[in-house]
Amino acid sequence: MHVMTRFSAAAVLAVVSLSALAGEPASPAAAPAALYTARAADVATVDGIVAALYDVISGPPGQARDWNRMHSLFMPEGRMMVVSPQKDGSFKPVVMPVDGYIARSGKVLVEHGFFETELARTTETFGQLAHVFSTYEARRGSPDAAPFARGINSIQLVNDGQRWWIASVAWRSEDDKLRLPERYLQKR
Repeated sequence: MHVMTRFSAAAVLAVVSLSALAGEPASPAAAPAALYTARAADVATVDGIVAALYDVISGPPGQARDWNRMHSLFMPEGRMMVVSPQKDGSFKPVVMPVDGYIARSGKVLVEHGFFETELARTTETFGQLAHVFSTYEARRGSPDAAPFARGINSIQLVNDGQRWWIASVAWRSEDDKLRLPERYLQKR
């Protein structure tokens, strides 16, 4: 059984590689995310998609979030990951699809209100790839409330020639042992 699994994975990789050589790259829009229509301004630029990501999760108590908009920002295979501190002092990466994030956080965001804003950003690009290190500040209930968390959102983006897609977002909040370095607090 184990050998068959390896063979199957190798066969799939060979087919994918051959498809790429034949000029038939897989398109992010070919999968279920095509069901979600993105706002042109959300996906036209790196600035637009990062702003949309922050906007879609933020809102006052009782305000439903536009989860279709959230889905429209991500590639169908897109993932989200929080680096979660454990009681024993270790850290556990919790990886989830967009629906997993919605199931895990959506109800709390709406019930209590949540506002996440970008404080600063470092962006690196190479052709159709972009990596954004986005320093955030989070508030509960109101955009004017005192921040309860700060940290880094590491956002990986891909442009397919028509628009930007979020491939993944990983985040880590600062704590008593890990403070945000000054270089990630300076607007650029």
